[in-house]
Amino acid sequence: MNARAWTGTPEDAEIVEVDGVRLAVARSGQGPAVICLHAIGHGARDFERFAKLAGRDFEIIRLDWPGQGRSGPDNEPASAARYAELLSGVIEKLRIERPILLGCSVGGAAALIYAASVPGKVRGLVACSPGGLMEIDAKARKAIGLMVKFFSAGERGARWFAPAFRVYYRFLVLPKRPAAAQRRRIVAAGYETAPVLRAAWESFAAPEADIRSLALSLDIPVWFAWAKGDRIVALKASLPVIKQMKKAGLTTFPGGHAPFLERPKAFAKAFTAFAKTLPA
Repeated sequence: MNARAWTGTPEDAEIVEVDGVRLAVARSGQGPAVICLHAIGHGARDFERFAKLAGRDFEIIRLDWPGQGRSGPDNEPASAARYAELLSGVIEKLRIERPILLGCSVGGAAALIYAASVPGKVRGLVACSPGGLMEIDAKARKAIGLMVKFFSAGERGARWFAPAFRVYYRFLVLPKRPAAAQRRRIVAAGYETAPVLRAAWESFAAPEADIRSLALSLDIPVWFAWAKGDRIVALKASLPVIKQMKKAGLTTFPGGHAPFLERPKAFAKAFTAFAKTLPA
């Protein structure tokens, strides 16, 4: 078994084929559907604790993006727009009606794109440090370029990549103790996921990665859950758009990039409170 499989859905996950991509999907719990969309290079296991905490009140649906977790590869490069297309196919094939979407980073951006494309078909949206809400200026392009070079080195199999990737996750992305087990799994799969990480970071500099206008068009409740220490997607740069959105709220949590992993109990409690305010 490859290392990335351990970051994703359980072995008995359902396989849903969308546009030629075999996507692993796990379902548990009972109640309104919540679809969980992970960050690039991660897997559905990011939401394992959340599924246990929230599964009494909701059906938790977790999927692995292509080339991550237990999902197969994709002939299309990784991007939020591509993931929104695949999400649409999963929702259609599973016949899920008006789900709540919960996405982190590129998963959050994909959720925003999908919700904007299907007015009235999403009950509510939870976006954890989503990309696409800030201007891609020269400084941002330089940072993106450095990350592309970093993951390109991993794709080539550079020996220094493994220890550097470990430090990157330990001190920058997922520094908090509750995320330690999944962090180790993500780091162990670093060479395997480097190609999708490189492709995704390349996509972040493309014009279509700017989804500010789509976010402003949303007329559904959106709850932004941001890690206070996030240096991957800066809250400060995204705030101008959040403040202009029609029905947006914001909560910050201690951590680096994923509140549901780093502060699982506090996040699940806040999520449930938000979900209870949503229209049926």
